[in-house]
Amino acid sequence: MPTENIGTHRFRVEVEKQWCALHTRHQHENLVDSLLRMKGFDTFYPTSNRIHVWKDRKKRISEALFPGYLFVSDIGARRLEVVSTPGVCSIVSIAGVPAPIPNNEIESIRRAVSSPYPVEPHAYLKEGDCVRVAHGPLSGVQGILVRKGNSARLVLAVQMLGRAAAVEIDSALVEPLSCVHEKSPDVSPARFVLNTNFQTI
Repeated sequence: MPTENIGTHRFRVEVEKQWCALHTRHQHENLVDSLLRMKGFDTFYPTSNRIHVWKDRKKRISEALFPGYLFVSDIGARRLEVVSTPGVCSIVSIAGVPAPIPNNEIESIRRAVSSPYPVEPHAYLKEGDCVRVAHGPLSGVQGILVRKGNSARLVLAVQMLGRAAAVEIDSALVEPLSCVHEKSPDVSPARFVLNTNFQTI
């Protein structure tokens, strides 16, 4: 009868990354991202694409989804390496300690920018309709549903930064959550908002 040598088995334990946000100099997000990667850091620099129109031509350009910010994980005792990187202004902190960014917020933003839907910066919303995407590439992602013109958008937030991004979505794909707050008078119920509440201290 075959037996198993349990001692030779290796079990992989998924450890959640400890994300925090960096405040960068104006239009230095891409440079900081590149320099930190060269130092071996795991970074996340979400961008959005838009069409820039000049008098004689049009060009699609990539811009920071959260201007002045990007994310880095597991800096641990390497904080000095981070803050000494050219272009870095500070680590977003609370009482001198890097403010943790929930993994689910990072994952929601990552999925949104890699989805086929247009994503753009959005004003941060504190109130609105909490919804979850029930179907499609963003299934499971939660946010606030709002409306812009004739299109519905899902707003995703990074709580610590007080910033948000919106991704276009079919309102038929979302379902309400129980965390519905009172509606803000200037927020209509057909746009999905991804918020980011970061305070630099």
